[in-house]
This record gives sequence, structure tokens and C-alpha cells, in this order.
Amino acid sequence: MRTPGVLPLLLAGGLVSCQKAPPAPTTPDKNESIELDIKEEDWHDPEPAFPKPRPSPQLATQEPAHPALVLRHATILTATGRRIEDGTIVLKSDVIAAVGDNSTPAPPGAEEINAQGKFVTPGIIDTHSHVGVYPAPWVDANSDGNEMSEVVTPSASVVSAYWPQDPAITRASAGGVTVAQILPGSANLIGGLGLTVEMRLGRGAGDVRFPDAPPTLKMACGENPKRLHGEKGGPKTRMGELATLRAIFFEAAEHRAKLSTYKRERALWERKRARAAELDDQAKAAGKPDRVKPVPAPSPPPRDERLEVLADVLEGNTLVQLHCYRASDMLQLVALADELGFGIRSFHHALDAYKIRDVLVSHGIAVSTWADWWGFKMEALDGIPENAALFSQAGGRAVIHSDSSLGIQRLNQEAAKAMNAGRAAGIPISEDEALRWITANPAWVLGIEKVTGTLEVGKRADVVLWSGHPFSVYSRPDLVLVRGRKVFDRRVGRRPTDFEIGNSAREGAAP
Repeated sequence: MRTPGVLPLLLAGGLVSCQKAPPAPTTPDKNESIELDIKEEDWHDPEPAFPKPRPSPQLATQEPAHPALVLRHATILTATGRRIEDGTIVLKSDVIAAVGDNSTPAPPGAEEINAQGKFVTPGIIDTHSHVGVYPAPWVDANSDGNEMSEVVTPSASVVSAYWPQDPAITRASAGGVTVAQILPGSANLIGGLGLTVEMRLGRGAGDVRFPDAPPTLKMACGENPKRLHGEKGGPKTRMGELATLRAIFFEAAEHRAKLSTYKRERALWERKRARAAELDDQAKAAGKPDRVKPVPAPSPPPRDERLEVLADVLEGNTLVQLHCYRASDMLQLVALADELGFGIRSFHHALDAYKIRDVLVSHGIAVSTWADWWGFKMEALDGIPENAALFSQAGGRAVIHSDSSLGIQRLNQEAAKAMNAGRAAGIPISEDEALRWITANPAWVLGIEKVTGTLEVGKRADVVLWSGHPFSVYSRPDLVLVRGRKVFDRRVGRRPTDFEIGNSAREGAAP
């Protein structure tokens, strides 16, 4: 039976009655203010304490001033469809100031070169190089191109390993190359971030990094990943490769969703904090106490660089460069990209591209391939020398790449071979189209087509002066310029790298 007004409590000492309850708190008058001791730190923001994305290394190098340069009386191949006989090109302040006939005036104080009988083209761009990460001499101590500790390493970055004193750099420059994409190898399904560089010597990666080039990601499929990881935990098959890629991209999609939610919540919190500050200022100006209750900021999701890199791919901010040979493999990767909503910028090697050129062209996917390398493994057995020409004829962006520290020295000849193979098969490849295979098209693959790749006013002065027609086996670059600066002058000879000085058996010898 309950006793009115008494609540029994069972304590350690027995049964005890409650004391009389304290009076209920009084409700303040509606005109009475409640003082809140609000300080700025009450709006707690944890974001400054979280790790930030690592900045790209940049070195503030002081480059010497260089005079304007005029190449006169040359045959100019612009890679825009325009050929100028007895033409003149003016390079000033890192850019192309004028392209025209022989009446084009020279700026005051400009250096003039009589280029009669010679040819001028845009600088060659190689979309697939391992210079600087598999440098010369090629020994295990210098092997930095494949991080094979895992099969998926999206956050590994070439910028961490690139050696801008690789002796192969000056040899590539002597072959007319002004820009290259340095990529991780193809051992992993996702090898890591690439690096677009100016082909010249430097002190560190940031010194030669191509300004404002978008990030690129190297991926691979087919024989290499399953051969190199099959006995190390897999995948062992093409089935496993696609399953692994799907799984990591699904993780990235979830991480992307969490980041998106966090950004929305943080933006709302920042607006709320700003509005609270306005109201507090108004209250103080009116002689009233602060009235806005502080709210802590939302916490960001944990950092995961692997997933952040792939989230950038899904956002379309990172350009995917995909090593793939077989048509069936390429179709699987196109389907995966379609499903997840990202684009493939270029398939690399892609010896079967001619079989599915309609699919690749409809997706806007470029093909970076060789002129006639084939047959060195099973997935390379169906390669044909007409591959680039057939893809180009279908309306695709064909690119001739090197994937070789030797081939990079003669990309002009490789383009000529692919052009002639197409013509021999009845495919009317023009001289200008073949030139675009090593200039304008690779610039697009790297996302830098607005600033280089063709000879147009306002674009970077990345230019090559050839001794003869660039598609002749007898022609050699006489002068190679990066942003108007001479990185190779045949009259002077090739500059030795720091490594070669004191270490070369032919130190000071001509190239």
C-alpha cells in the first residue's frame, strides 16, 4: 500500500523516507534576459587540427632573363592544319608572339636565326615515359617506378621519386621532346599518380613540374598485375582484377559521399556561426547580452589518401591513364568507368584499339600506342602497324608514345612509320595529322592543350627547329626550346647532368 506524499527508497542501510522535494525553479519573466557566457572558442572547430593534403613541391628558382628569339625563312608546321613556307615565328617572354610569313617583324633586341631549308614544329610531347623513375643507369638502386608492396597504391606519386638529373632527360631533349608524362609502372592495378614535366634538368620535381597540369592516375589491367601479384596474395586472374578495382572504387564512392555530406554540414555550420556573430554584435550594440547558443563544428571523416585520390577521379579532377592491350579488357574497363561515372582519358599501348575504335571514339578516349611494337607477350600478339592510322581515320585522338628511354629520342620517326603504314594500307593520313600524334593530341591527353601542342600566338614557346623535314630519318633537332629557353643547341652539344660530371667515360663528348 502506498503512503501518500512519501516515496520509499531502498538504500544500503535500509528503508528511508525522502525528504521534502526542493521547490521547482521559477520561470523567468519574458522580459528578463538570460546571460550566456559565449566566447569564440565555444564554436569549436576541429578541422584545423586534422592533417591537410600535402602540397605539391615547388621550388622558387630564379631563371635568367632571355631575349626574344626569331626563327626566319623556315617551313613552319603548326599542327593546326596550317603550313607556312618561308615563314617566321617570334618567341618572346615564354610564349609565341607571332607566326607568319617572312614579313613578320622582329622585336627590338631579338636574336634572329636564319632557318632557311629547316623546319619548325611544336615540341614533341610523350604521354608515356618512365624517365626519372627508371633512370640511367638502370640498376635496382634506381628502380622507383613500381610500388609493388600492394596491388592498389593510388596515393603513391611519381613526384616523390622523380630524379630530374637522369641522364636520359638530356637525350630526350636532344630528340625534340619538350614535355612528358612520367608514370608509375604497370605492375599494380592502380600504380599511383603521374607527373607532367618540362623535359629539362632541375634540382627537384617541383622545379620541372609543368605548371597547372591536372593530376593524372596510372592504372593497368591484363597480364602484368596478375603475373606480378598472383603469388603475392592476388589477384591471379582477370576476374580478380576487375573485382579488386570494383571494390576499391566502391569504397572511394562511399568516401566521396561522406566528404560531400561533411562539406554541406560544414558550410551550414559556417553560415550559422557567421549569423550568430552578427546577432551577438547587434545585441552588444543595443546593450543586451549575447543570446546565441554556440554549436560545435561537424567532424570531418578520417583522412584516407588512397580513397581521396580515387574520389578525385570520380569527380573528374584526375585524368585516368590506363595501360591495357586486349580489346576485351578495354571494354571491361570502359563498362566499369561508365558504371561508376568516371572517364578514361587514354588507353596506353592499346594494341587492339583498332578492333573497338567505334566504342573508344564514342567515349572520347584517346589511344597512346606504338608505331610497330607487338608480339612480346600474349596480349600483344594482335598488334598491327596500322593501329594509329585506323583509329585516327575513325575520328579518334591517336598518340604515338615511347615507354622507352631510347624510343623517346626518336618519336618523330615513330610517327613517320605509323603514318606510312597507314598510307600503305590506303588510309589517307596527312602530314599534319601525323604531326598531331606527337604534339596536339598528347597535349590533350595531359590536359594542357590550351597552352601547348600547337604553334599559335599566345601558347607556350615549346618549339623545335629541325635540320630537315621532321619525318625524315636524316633530320635531327638543331634547337629545342622550352618556354623560349634553349634546352638543347646542337652547335653547343648536349649538357651533361650532375650525375655524369665525373662519372662518364665520355665526359664532354658530343651526342
